[in-house]
Amino acid sequence: MSQDFWRNSGFHLLSRDARGWMRVSDDYLRAYWLRPEVHPVEESGDAERALHAALMQAPQRTVSEDALLAIGDEDAIDNYRTVLRFRQRLIDAGTIEGAYLQLMREGNRDIPPLFIDQMVHVVLRNMLDGCEAPLQMRAAELFFREQKCTQQQSNLLLADLETVEMHASGNQFGSLGRLLVEAQTSLAAVELDVLDRDNAHLWWGRDSRHDTVISINEGRAPLLALCEVLVAWVQHFLGVQVRIQPQRKIEEQRWAWHVGLDVAASSLLNDLFAGEEVDAGRMRRLLALFKLEFVHPQEMRDEVAGRPVYLALCADEKDELRMKPQNLLLNLPLKQVN
Repeated sequence: MSQDFWRNSGFHLLSRDARGWMRVSDDYLRAYWLRPEVHPVEESGDAERALHAALMQAPQRTVSEDALLAIGDEDAIDNYRTVLRFRQRLIDAGTIEGAYLQLMREGNRDIPPLFIDQMVHVVLRNMLDGCEAPLQMRAAELFFREQKCTQQQSNLLLADLETVEMHASGNQFGSLGRLLVEAQTSLAAVELDVLDRDNAHLWWGRDSRHDTVISINEGRAPLLALCEVLVAWVQHFLGVQVRIQPQRKIEEQRWAWHVGLDVAASSLLNDLFAGEEVDAGRMRRLLALFKLEFVHPQEMRDEVAGRPVYLALCADEKDELRMKPQNLLLNLPLKQVN
């Protein structure tokens, strides 16, 4: 029996449709009405308490403008509107994956980034259900958890940014975290385990603590695990089979297609493709380079069929990584189907 993980993702409140995507359920929606932003507090009035109780009983019920205005508190009303917009997106799409794809294709403007990250979290939990390779799960955290990057000798290490900042605040490990943030010591000096193939099992039971570190140097097991998750991500959403491998550099002088997996990577690849000079500082922030190949080239646009697609991950000027996994879904050269 496979081990359970990410119980806080909401996966256990959902079921799959025939495609393997997760159907939106009342239990999943009910969890959003338990969020602190909309849960009644001691100062809440009768109207707010009544509305909240009604939504807990029937999470998909229609909420009138009068019922919202009766709350009285403008901040509470705005919070309810935000959750209601998100709820309607989920209901209209019917599945978590469908809602995520639609939001990304339209260019999300009204749903908080936190809610988007939570969707990615539960989608990955669905994708990786039954997986016994904890390095894949840790690598998947890059999709929805910001990372802090640091260099320890020749090792390029990634740690969870929120965890690092918590350490820096003195909540855990005291001054060690502050030293880490100030780059006066390495991630490995803090009591965070650096995972590799031999000790990957340490991730189990710590899946919601986000207190492990991975090295994404070329040839290291965590980087290969990230490739496997990227392949599964494309397959799950687009139904397209691809191969993804780490690359030391782009050998082609004039490549056909590229996708940046974050804002900094998109900018870097665009400049390199245009033949612009890129300074050494930006190049040093390149964390990983990949080559993606379609198993069935006929699924690609005719003008680039059979050519590789290059992917990149970059840290920003603060040595932080904020991955945008939607880029891989929106920007591949897929043949347009009429």
